[in-house]
Amino acid sequence: MAGTLYIVPTPIGNMGDVSKRVEEVLRDVDFVVCEDTRVGGKFLFLLDIKKELVSHHEHNKRQSAKYIANRLLMGESCALISDAGTPAVSDPGEEAVRCCLDAGVTVVPLAGPCAAVCALSASGLPSRRFVFEGFLPDKGKERAERLSALAKEQRTAIVYCTPHDIQKDAAALYEALGNRRVTVCRELTKLNEQICATTLRNLSAQLAEGIIPAKGEFALVIEGADKEVLNMDAFWADMDVETHVEHYISLGFSKMDAIKKTAKDRGVPKGEIYEICK
Repeated sequence: MAGTLYIVPTPIGNMGDVSKRVEEVLRDVDFVVCEDTRVGGKFLFLLDIKKELVSHHEHNKRQSAKYIANRLLMGESCALISDAGTPAVSDPGEEAVRCCLDAGVTVVPLAGPCAAVCALSASGLPSRRFVFEGFLPDKGKERAERLSALAKEQRTAIVYCTPHDIQKDAAALYEALGNRRVTVCRELTKLNEQICATTLRNLSAQLAEGIIPAKGEFALVIEGADKEVLNMDAFWADMDVETHVEHYISLGFSKMDAIKKTAKDRGVPKGEIYEICK
């Protein structure tokens, strides 16, 4: 009978966040999978737990995922942990989870610390719909495309930043998104935790002046784009509905397809556009 892969969250800064269930699972499994065996080993040492550690990181994730799944298919059980927070969320653990699911291995997630959710809950920004972006790409086309997509994103967005990149990322976000509200969450659950509601315009100055130190790990929770502002910036903002439809017809679309595209642009039912253009 196949074993079980337990997804075990680890503290993002406070060992008091380790649950009783986390300790029980870590003591019961046959081995522990971690991104960095040094970090994982230290965490287990603090809990006085000794287990075999299996390395699973960005550079070996495909091979190690198959190795992990094969051991579980033989009846062993293991805990997947990350360096901090919930495994398989913006880290290589997702490859191991997918491989185990594909192999028919039971996957059991445990509830626990997650910096993105902690930051969102403390942000005071709309949380009914949100998007998690993780870390921005370092440079080039991929970075530009991500920033461009964020500029149009109407949901609250969560972005991670390292202390090395926070000033560069803050400036880039302001340039791309304009002056949005942002809640800065620094060193969550740690001794120097700081949560500050500000704006993207002010953030760079606050970092430069040390009001928000450029130290530690950051989670930025950013207000989504205003739909009305996005529409004002759209190419069709000054067009009436009929001109909007004619624009697409001039590009070679059929009248019906032009109506569909116009409706999509304006976020209204296509029947509404059709009635105007009859």
